[in-house]
Amino acid sequence: MEAVQDAGVVVTGAGGGIGAALARRFAAAGARVVVNDLDAGKAKAVADEIGGIALPGDASAVVAPAREALGGTVDVYCANAGVAFEDGDLAGTPDETTWAASWDVNLMAHVRAAHALLPDWLRRGGGRFVSTVSAAGLLTMIGAPSYSVTKHGAYAFAEWLSLTYRHRGVKVHAICPQGVRTDMLAATGSAGDLVLRPTAIEPEDVAEALFRGIEEDRFLILPHPEVAGFYQLRAGDPDRWLAHMNRLQQKWEEAR
Repeated sequence: MEAVQDAGVVVTGAGGGIGAALARRFAAAGARVVVNDLDAGKAKAVADEIGGIALPGDASAVVAPAREALGGTVDVYCANAGVAFEDGDLAGTPDETTWAASWDVNLMAHVRAAHALLPDWLRRGGGRFVSTVSAAGLLTMIGAPSYSVTKHGAYAFAEWLSLTYRHRGVKVHAICPQGVRTDMLAATGSAGDLVLRPTAIEPEDVAEALFRGIEEDRFLILPHPEVAGFYQLRAGDPDRWLAHMNRLQQKWEEAR
């Protein structure tokens, strides 16, 4: 694909799951890929597999070393690293650690990356920011308030980036899958088993959906096409949508 041929690409959270699939797909398209993950061993394994560059560590601090490793420029940044917790509800004592981690990884890491990338992109008149959000960022997810809220934030931030900078050459894509067969799906617990697992897809399907979106120059990437209908229902009839989600909540509570 011409859009990514020889591009300098950074993928965070790329030691496995969607991130590893994105790294492999970009490498297959001829990009030069930096593989970032907190797990140094996993980052190296994926980088060695695809002929990329392993830069383990916190996703929030990867832009500067990645730029140096890629010869001065980052053309595509995939903000893929994320965390998910089955928080349950807020009737008990809130887990401040869970909320803090969710805000930091699921949203603020994107903000920090964009802050570091934009000056160079605006000077050059181009750059591509890929945000792995979730269908939860368009809809919501039972049993996971910190995930739902911060993914809504990630989607809003991706929208803001697009509407603010698209006329200056910055491309933005928000990937919003439902269930994907990764370790993060397992972290959603019984709620994920009920809502996500029945229609879960492979990480490679998400990567292919992104590449179709890049070819078609689309902002919103829906690896599960049915999410579009759910999103329309939520916007057009929020009470009906909330009633439907509450029935799922009750079903989940009865099964626990």
